[in-house]
Amino acid sequence: MAAYDPPCQACPLRAHPLFTPHDAAEVALIQSLKRRLVSFAAGETVIAEGQPDPPLYTLFSGWAFRYKTLRDGRRQILNFLLPGDFIGMQQKMSDVHLHGVETLSAATLCEFRRDAIWELHQRAPGLGFAVTWLTAHEEGLVDDNLLSVGRRSAAERVAALLILLFKRAAVLLADRGAAGVPFPLTQQHVADALGLSLVHTHRTLRRLDRLGLHRIDAGRLHLVNPRALERLADVYGDGMPPPRPLI
Repeated sequence: MAAYDPPCQACPLRAHPLFTPHDAAEVALIQSLKRRLVSFAAGETVIAEGQPDPPLYTLFSGWAFRYKTLRDGRRQILNFLLPGDFIGMQQKMSDVHLHGVETLSAATLCEFRRDAIWELHQRAPGLGFAVTWLTAHEEGLVDDNLLSVGRRSAAERVAALLILLFKRAAVLLADRGAAGVPFPLTQQHVADALGLSLVHTHRTLRRLDRLGLHRIDAGRLHLVNPRALERLADVYGDGMPPPRPLI
């Protein structure tokens, strides 16, 4: 268990303008459903594939990802998780969890009671809608990745991933990414997310770097020429995450 465990009313994420406010009664309900704050090191399993009845989580700090694997060990990363993301809704549709969740960096997560979803819908319809919104938003992120894997070239796939992750991370920072954003992904993570071989991923990242579009150093991602990267990626809209609820 994490030593630092602020009450929901004092959660620093709630003070961030990205997250839409909830009234005092809603926050008190969220607090009553929270079990604890748990910590994981980088590369640890939060939810195992096939794990029965796992908890629900909100990612409090750090990065993680959802994935599925084939029997021979080949892995597809479904989407990347950043602070504020709600984790575990998909398992309600199955007897066991349909995917795994693993940390990319050291991370802390707010763990909730398994019945929290029903409590939120029954006692606070506004929070029930918030859960629905978060689930639909995550589905949109997975759709974006499916578009990349299905239709974009390797360079377009990598460009889209870099842009969207940069903007999701930058909005959480005070300087909005002026000094870059944390980027704990390895090239294997990029390959597993985009359906590319590791060699192809390496070559594509090097090519975009040589073209002066991005730079990755000391675990941080910098967009050197974001407009050119956006034109290459052909992403919808500006890629900025919309204001969102926080459970």
